[in-house]
Amino acid sequence: MESLYSRAELLEQRERWRQAGRTLVFTNGCYDLLHPGHVRLLERARSLGDVLVVGLNTDSSVRLSKGPGRPLTPERERAELLASLEAVDGVVLFDEETPRALIARLLPDILVKGADWSHFIAGREEVEAACGRVVTVPLEPGYSTTRTLEKILSQQP
Repeated sequence: MESLYSRAELLEQRERWRQAGRTLVFTNGCYDLLHPGHVRLLERARSLGDVLVVGLNTDSSVRLSKGPGRPLTPERERAELLASLEAVDGVVLFDEETPRALIARLLPDILVKGADWSHFIAGREEVEAACGRVVTVPLEPGYSTTRTLEKILSQQP
């Protein structure tokens, strides 16, 4: 999967994009059960710049934030699904609780998060200090990984 970057590879690629004058957009998440709400957020994020990179929580990072029953889909499969989307130019895994350190190194031109995270956007301070923009995108009504999972589990005998 050529669009899955290590941090070092992504930082090298970031410099090439910067030299080419390309606007880098970054967003992050677990993307455990990919649904239309995710796809639309990613498409909206991509429309804000030339390149979209998605920071993807590793399995251990998802367990920390979502609990021991998650993720449902292993990180390599989640990365492959994300990388296959037309809107996504690259995926990078992060193992920390938040992608703040990654964002501080990458310094995207635009940092995007769903509006449900407007109270706390990891990396906001670093991006804004580097004259970048932080954009919150409204969520698509009716789509939620947690609600989908609850619905699936409630239908089991």
